Amino acid sequence: MLNGISPLIGPDLLAALYRMGHGDEIVLADAHFPGESFNNRVLRADGLKIPDLLDAILPLFPLDTYVETPLIMMSAVAGDQLDQNVLKSYRDVIRKHAPHAPAIEHIDRFEFYERARAAYTVLMTGETAKYGNIILKKGVVSV
Repeated sequence: MLNGISPLIGPDLLAALYRMGHGDEIVLADAHFPGESFNNRVLRADGLKIPDLLDAILPLFPLDTYVETPLIMMSAVAGDQLDQNVLKSYRDVIRKHAPHAPAIEHIDRFEFYERARAAYTVLMTGETAKYGNIILKKGVVSV
């Protein structure tokens, strides 16, 4: 453990966040997401919820300011609905650490899967909320 770094961020996640470059993406995947099917760099955060992980990651992780949408979630499939409480919990944490971040973009399921394939890493979480996945695009660290 280290001072100033949440104990929710283990050494593998910390190393991945550090190694990511500007424009790289990390998928915070819910427990239902087929992470191993889409990316060969999968980390585990079993039992941890995405809002808690966002709260731990965002103080260390600048969002990309050179793109319109550095925050991406999966749209609901026809007949399903997004849980507004999930969206609110994510937005509340994002607003706390990145108050000027743009709204979360929603993309179709298969486009989300393609983004997961190209992502730097997929972090499998214990989040059980349906459509709880979110992609963060890393920005430039200001020194």
